[in-house]
Order: sequence, then C-alpha cells, then structure tokens
Amino acid sequence: MRHIVTVVLTVAVVTLSLAILTTPENKVEASSETYRQLNLFGDVFAKVREDYVEEVDDAELIEAAINGMLSSLDPHSSYLNPKNYDGMKVQTRGKFGGLGIEVTMENGLVKVVSPIDDTPASKAGVLAGDYITHLDGEAVLGLTLSEAVERMRGLVDTDLALTIRREGEKEPVEISITRAIITVQSVRGKLEDDGILYVRISSFTEQTDKGLRKTVDKLKAEAGDDFKGIILDLRNNPGGLLDQAIAVSDAFLAKGEIVSTRGRKSKDAQRYNAKIDDIVDGMPIVVLINGGSASASEIVAGALQDHGRAVILGTKSFGKGSVQTIVPLQGNGAMRMTTARYYTPSGNSIQAKGITPDIEVEQAKLEVLKKRAGRSEADLRNHLENGTETDTKDKDDKLSAKEPEEILDYQLLRAKDLLKGVWLFAKKDAK
Repeated sequence: MRHIVTVVLTVAVVTLSLAILTTPENKVEASSETYRQLNLFGDVFAKVREDYVEEVDDAELIEAAINGMLSSLDPHSSYLNPKNYDGMKVQTRGKFGGLGIEVTMENGLVKVVSPIDDTPASKAGVLAGDYITHLDGEAVLGLTLSEAVERMRGLVDTDLALTIRREGEKEPVEISITRAIITVQSVRGKLEDDGILYVRISSFTEQTDKGLRKTVDKLKAEAGDDFKGIILDLRNNPGGLLDQAIAVSDAFLAKGEIVSTRGRKSKDAQRYNAKIDDIVDGMPIVVLINGGSASASEIVAGALQDHGRAVILGTKSFGKGSVQTIVPLQGNGAMRMTTARYYTPSGNSIQAKGITPDIEVEQAKLEVLKKRAGRSEADLRNHLENGTETDTKDKDDKLSAKEPEEILDYQLLRAKDLLKGVWLFAKKDAK
C-alpha cells in the first residue's frame, strides 16, 4: 500500500507541474528533458516524504522547493508565504514590526542594504554594507532571505542579538536590538538658515510623493524670497515602490523620459515620461547618494542626472537595477520575481554598476578650529574707519570666542556649498 501511495503521489506532482507548463497563458513548451526533470522532482519528493528520518510536512516541502527554485534565480526573487506576504504589504504602507533594516542575500549571508532612519537598527549602529552572520547565535548560512527576515521579525519589545561582519573590523561586531513597531515617515525636511531646502527621503512607500510635495510646499513658503534651491538626500534609501520613484522624479522634471523597463519580451517594455510640473520651479537641485542608495532611489538619481536637472554628489550607489513583480498565489501567498531591468533616460542599466555621482565626496568628519587670536587693520591705533555705521569688531570677537564645533555630515556641507555656488552663478547670469 505504501508503494502505491508513493507512485500516485509522484504522478500527481508531475501531472500538476506539467499542467502549469502547458497553460494557455504562458504557452511554455515542455521538452523531453523537462519531463524527465519533473519526474526526478516527483521521485525525490516522494522519497523524502516516505523515508526521511523524521516525518515531514508536505506543504513545507513544497514551499521549500518553490523558494529554492525562485531564490536560485537572483537575490531578489523569492516565495512569500501568507505571513511574509502580509508583512510585505504592511511595509509598503509605511508601518510594520521588526528591526528597521532593508536587507538582501549575498554569498549566503544577509547583507544590510540600509538601516531605516529612526528605527532600532539605525539607533543601535547597524550600517549599510554590514553582513549579518548570526541571529541569536545561530548562523544564517543556509537560510533563505525570507527565512532570515522572518526570524528577525518578532514580538515588540523582544531582543535580537546580531553578529555582524563589518569592513574594516577584524573581529565580529555584536549588536543587540529591541524589536519595535516601525513607523516610517518616508519624507522629512527642514529649512536651512541660508534659504536652502533640505529634504530627506528614507524609503519609497505609498505616501512618499504626497509627503514630498507637502514638505516642499511648506518649506518654500517658509523660505519666501530667500529660497535658493533644494538638497534631496537619498543616502541609505533602500528603495521601494516603482510608481513612487517615478512620481518623485516627475516632481522635479517638466518633460522627458524618467525610466524605462525592459523584460524578457520586447513587447513588455514600458517607458515612463514626465508631465509638465516642477515643484521647485527650476531652482538648483543637489542629490545626495551613497552605497546604501538602491533601486527606486537610483531611478530618481539617474533620471535627474541624465536630464541635467540635478548635480549628484556623494559616493557610488548600490546598483540594484531590476524590477520585481509580486504575483499572488493560491493559499494567500505570493512570489516576488524579477521580471525586468530598468534603464535611465540615456539608456544605461545600473544593474551591478550603480549611479556614479557627478562629484564624488566620501563621508568624513570635520572640525571647525577655534579662530586664532591675531592683529588686523582694525586693531591698529588711529586706523581709518570703514565709513559705515556697522561695527564688525564685536561680531569678530564673538566668533573668535566660539568653541570648536564638530560638523558631522561632510557630504551635506559640500552639497550646501555647491548649491549656493550654483545659485549665485545663475543669479549673476540672469543679470
């Protein structure tokens, strides 16, 4: 009886697989070799089910087989069981539970694409480019990306110990993080003292375009006539929704192509063009990127760079130039499958290459030194007065008395200086 069940089960698996291959929608022709491989899969499935040292669950075996098939294609294709699928849908809406990191799989390890701003991971010191080797002391080697992500999620206020391999560190870095509800405010902004709008986009969720326009309108109103331009900070932005990347690019472009996607079949190629709309009215833009800027953030940077609409400053981006499609499956799960590459308006694919900034600036720390005491013309006896009522001596004395100040964000400082220079040049040219 057991052998009869085995044969029937094998035939059922192969019959189902062949039915999938020959559906009218995809019209994939199955060669004799394909039939042989499907028979092999059925044999292995039945043998494991019958003779493995412990009893196994059929659903788990099938899920593992599906996940193995998808994850073997590229690091971004995977199977999402119902729990992970629900989590993904919640994440794109901007609120979810976990640590607050965007990850991918590389060489069997979990690689941090970027920590999300103001989350437990970013506050604990997790950095873009870190490799997570262990979770609570258990090696991640051998886990799929979905399995690793599921283990990182958990009940709010519970701790998770990460063992990290970091470039430049000889010994593993141990970090303990307390899980929390992650509410992502994808757009934040402030008005700098010199009339420059600083806008930070940390990810591309359903609310990003709306949040960008609201933030820019508010800051422009505050700046008034002093408005000199905008710094768009996409550093450590792991990406997100394609339509939001297109909308953000469109917000700064009045015409032209934003991005194109090209899949396996030429008829599936799509091009996305800008509408007549520039929310900063042609004012100068500097975009900040780094190695943690990936996917959707690279679409924005590439579009603005190719059109000469912005100066890209920072370091080379991550280089994820592929598009994933979420396909719902029976049983309330889904599969995330890479279906296309995207190309910048100039026709360049940044897959595994990244966006090269126009001005390369590594992150660094600077210290403003205390002004040295010294003599100037104003200190000389009977010096000739300036002829104005304003006396700058007191102001200079106050400056010289200031304590040394540490400037933490060198890239942002360079971006502000560049933007002011472009604005001044444009102002002079207009005269």
